[in-house]
Amino acid sequence: MKSFIITDKDAGQRTDRFILKTFDNLPRSLMYKEIRKKNIKINKKRCTPDQILCEGDLLELYLKDDALHIREKYYDFLKASKELNIVYEDENIILLNKAVGVLCHPDGKDYTDNLVARLKRYLYEKGEWTPDESSFTPSLANRIDRNTQGIVIGAKNLQALKVLNEKIKSREIDKYYLAVVHGKMGKKNETLTAYLTKNERKNLVTVTDEPTESSKKIITEYTVLDYYNDASLLEIHLLTGRTHQIRAHMAHIGHSLFGDGKYSNEHGRYRQALCSYKLTFNFKGDNFLSYLNHKTFQAESIDLLEKFKERKYI
Repeated sequence: MKSFIITDKDAGQRTDRFILKTFDNLPRSLMYKEIRKKNIKINKKRCTPDQILCEGDLLELYLKDDALHIREKYYDFLKASKELNIVYEDENIILLNKAVGVLCHPDGKDYTDNLVARLKRYLYEKGEWTPDESSFTPSLANRIDRNTQGIVIGAKNLQALKVLNEKIKSREIDKYYLAVVHGKMGKKNETLTAYLTKNERKNLVTVTDEPTESSKKIITEYTVLDYYNDASLLEIHLLTGRTHQIRAHMAHIGHSLFGDGKYSNEHGRYRQALCSYKLTFNFKGDNFLSYLNHKTFQAESIDLLEKFKERKYI
């Protein structure tokens, strides 16, 4: 015999579905038979298979213990690291400062430990999300390269994800980056315009001054924050958001990022000095996340900034 007090997480489910989900060796036919025989009861009374469970209900099963083996739950995301650098969190969204070397989403090699898996583990262990009890899976609304540090926006529910996707697409979330580039910039501040063409097969982009048949316009604004020797520390505001835009655009004007083995002559190095360090919500009109409007969030513990201060570039 086993008994359960139904919690808020299990409330709202059909009785038969809860039972079959809970016990891994209870045959469906036996369950229905025992319900008819009144050996499965809710609040000491006869129940039906489709009866909806309510928080606080007492579910009792007067069956032999060998038929009531509780299913052991295991989730792949529990293999992920617990390490998360949280910039901001509320009931709808979470801003994460992703470290260099961490993937946003799984690939063939790093399937279990990536940022979205860490987010799932964090919310599961906090009791905010359980896979079996929710049709929604915590998701990332944006992504950045594996070897770029910076803020990634996580959605805790479907409404938040829909708003974030819409606002990112309409450019109503301003993103600011820090970058360390080779050479001293000719101007303290400049807005650059060019055209970017992507090679999907090689995961590589090229930038030209004039448009081509398959190119897309890019606009990159930079402000010089500091210099030393032959390095410039820049704040970069993306006015368009294309693949590898900052890395390729800066290389195109002769100021490639330190550590960028793809778009500079530093072959074999893949720790580009780039960090998505700040974002501002600039929503137009009311929406589910309007309470965030005009708020700015900034990451702390920025690796490239610490290296620049310590004169470790060059």
